[in-house]
This record gives sequence, structure tokens and C-alpha cells, in this order.
Amino acid sequence: MQDTVLPSDLGFFSTLAASGSLSATARELGLTAAAVSKHLTQMESRAGVPLVNRTTRRMMLTPEGELYLEHARRILDEINELSELLGSAKKRPEGLLRVNATLGFGRSHVAPAISKFVAAYPQVSVQLQLSVMPPPLTDDTFDVCIRFGEPPDTRVVARRLAPNRRVLCATPAYLARRGTPITPHDLAKHNCIGIRQGDEAYGVWRLTTGSGAARKTETVKIRGNLTTNDGEIAVKWALDDHGILLRAEWDVKQYLQDGKLVQVLSNCETPNADIFAVYSQRHQMSNRIRAFVDFIAAELAPAAQAA
Repeated sequence: MQDTVLPSDLGFFSTLAASGSLSATARELGLTAAAVSKHLTQMESRAGVPLVNRTTRRMMLTPEGELYLEHARRILDEINELSELLGSAKKRPEGLLRVNATLGFGRSHVAPAISKFVAAYPQVSVQLQLSVMPPPLTDDTFDVCIRFGEPPDTRVVARRLAPNRRVLCATPAYLARRGTPITPHDLAKHNCIGIRQGDEAYGVWRLTTGSGAARKTETVKIRGNLTTNDGEIAVKWALDDHGILLRAEWDVKQYLQDGKLVQVLSNCETPNADIFAVYSQRHQMSNRIRAFVDFIAAELAPAAQAA
């Protein structure tokens, strides 16, 4: 680099990359688009290389910009963690917390928990992003990711927040019209509502029956005329008598309790999908991250016991 990197550049560039455009960055920082463009131009002049490729519709980081972003976020995290370590015994959690969660669960459970969290810890600012696919475990864009299933990567910390049992269900009207499946193989004759979420194999349900030596897992290729990436929509379709749904008990327990949905193949087990908070090992000592994970675990506990 031709000149010194200014500390103010690090946070600016991290916000720029997360926002995705100069105009969005301007709104986020409360600046004009011209001021954002000028700051970026000055940064590139100090760096001696282009950091961003600009077009009329989108903005993309150059390879040098990606490298700059990686180091900027790491330095910002280390500064925050140093501050927390120096004053963790005296100070309440503070600073920015970036959280990622899935669409349905994030909307119905994580967002309400965050609302209570910031009320209890007003010095913490939370940015919540919901997505269909969980971000890569090596992605530094988020501090904490709430995801289903324990990640296999030992380079991250995965704390189990709550159990998550999936159930097969449908409305009494649908079952009266099409019959009730007795074995997993019977699902091939039914209209099954598909959900494309995360990295799970789409259109395949794995169901385990029996115990001991008789225990076996069957892979069922489902068929149906309705598919979505939003779990709430899938539940609504099931309630509209369209077919059989495989969904977390968290999301359908009220309908099972009032009889709008009926569980089928209750003797079948589905793959583990417990709820985990995942974060980098270097964040283990972060005061705000530990406080948030503890808080959301406590918030989910009553619902987990009721499910």
C-alpha cells in the first residue's frame, strides 16, 4: 500500500461491503452518496489499487477489496474483543452484534428474542439478516448464526440452544380425501409439500423406524405440486388441505393442539435438526456474544419444553 490505512476506513469499508451499494451505504451512515464515493476514492488512492468495481446497477469488490475486507473485519473484531476483555468485569455488553438466522425461525423466534435482548442491553446494536441458506462457516460477515443441525466444522463453536423435533402432518380433510399413510413407502402416493431450505437435500425425506436390530432408515422421494423456501407458507398450504408437510414441531404445535393438523407416521423419526448458535472460536470471550447466546437460549427454553 502507498500510504497508511486510516482506522476510520476499516468500519467504513465493512459497512460498504455489507450494504452492497454506495447509495445503501450512504443511508446506513447518514451521509450523501457523493461523500461515500469521495471516501472510497480516497481509500483507493491510499491503497494504490482499486477496491471496488462500480457499475450502474451493482458494486463488486475486487480481489484486493476482498482481501482488504477480510483484514478490516478481523481488526475490528479484535478491537471490540480487546475492549470487552479489558472491561468485561465492569461493563455491560455493548457494541455491534451481527446475527444471521433462517427465514421462518428467524422471523418467529429470533427476532422477538432480539427485541427483548436490546431492551435489556441497550448499549448493544443488533443487525439481523434472514436467509434461506446459512452463510459459510468461514464467513466473517456475521458474529452469530442461528442454524439447524450441529455443523461438522470443529473450527467454530456450536452451542445447542434447543431440541427441534420434526413431525409429519396434514389436515383431517386431506387425510379423509386421500387416506392416511401407514408406512413411509405410502408417502409416494401422497401430495407432499416441499420446502427448499438450507443445505438439505430437496425432495427427499429420510425416515427411521424400529429399534435395535430392526431399526432402519428409508429414503422417500416425495412428490407434490407445491414447493416453497418459506416454512410459514408451507404450513399455510398444509392448512389449506393441499397435502402432507414435514415441519418442526415449533411451527405446527398450535395447529396440532387445536386439531387443524393431525400428525401422521408418528412412529417415524426424522434427521436431527436441533437449534444451534454458531460463532467463531475467536469470539468465545466476547462479552456481547456470550450474553446474546445465553439470552436466546433462555428465551427458547420454555417453547422447547412445550414443543
